[in-house]
Amino acid sequence: MHNRFSFEILIRSFLEYLEVEKNYSGNTIESYRNDLESFAGYLGTGGLREPGKVSKDILRGFLAHLFEDGYSKKSVARKVASLRSFYKYLNHKQIVSTNPVLSIATPKFERKLPSFLDEAATERLMELPDRSTEEGLRDAAILELFYSTGIRLSELVNLSKEDIDRPACVIKVTGKGRKQRIIPIGNRALRAIDEYLKARKHGEDALREIADRNAVFLTEGGKRIYPQMVGSIVKRYIGEVSELKKKSPHVLRHSFATHLLNRGADLKAVKELLGHESLSTTQIYTHVTTDRLKKVYHQSHPKA
Repeated sequence: MHNRFSFEILIRSFLEYLEVEKNYSGNTIESYRNDLESFAGYLGTGGLREPGKVSKDILRGFLAHLFEDGYSKKSVARKVASLRSFYKYLNHKQIVSTNPVLSIATPKFERKLPSFLDEAATERLMELPDRSTEEGLRDAAILELFYSTGIRLSELVNLSKEDIDRPACVIKVTGKGRKQRIIPIGNRALRAIDEYLKARKHGEDALREIADRNAVFLTEGGKRIYPQMVGSIVKRYIGEVSELKKKSPHVLRHSFATHLLNRGADLKAVKELLGHESLSTTQIYTHVTTDRLKKVYHQSHPKA
């Protein structure tokens, strides 16, 4: 085994692999970089610079060091996952013979249940935008699209006109890891988008320059809409129908998934619609529906 390679070289090689072969996003790669560099820095203080010489005890020492520095269980769990992937890569490249991280237990942490709107609040939300104005039509189309499809904020921002297949009632989005998926879209959301685009077309002549005519959503200045602006729009409207602390676009994604499951949708189907890599990620929504069922049971059952 080639233990002579330094961590710095191997981290660079691994990150390149994530970008080129795995198509990971820049943010994800940056997270891996931070996790691995913090581990390399910890090893450097002890004079250890070769990955093949890392033992289970050294790894446990690193985790203890993180907890002492005030890292949460969730942050430590993420660093363990990053190291596990890194060593899996090194093992595959025959740079190390074993993966010492496999023997380390991932810290258990309570996953927060997702914030979502109930169906009545969601219906009120959709009625809020003033559809007599272009801005109101845009806001209505944004809200309807989020709730109809469950797409992520980045997926909505990057949506282009050619990504909408009206006859088939589907849209094509590019999700995490630049993976594309096809998602059904309801007639109500399609109608809202078409009403906005029709109104926008009348106003486009007044704009001196439109940076991206193919973008579905534009700012008042004619540029493709950006995440912070969408977040601000959604937060304002959710604030009018709910006391939820969290009012981000993700609330509408959570509402989409929760309402589907409440009405009997298959968990695997919801996983595909959301673009989750693992079913375990989608299963967080079953906790929400179980809580709802328990509440209904205790409120309704005579012997509860």
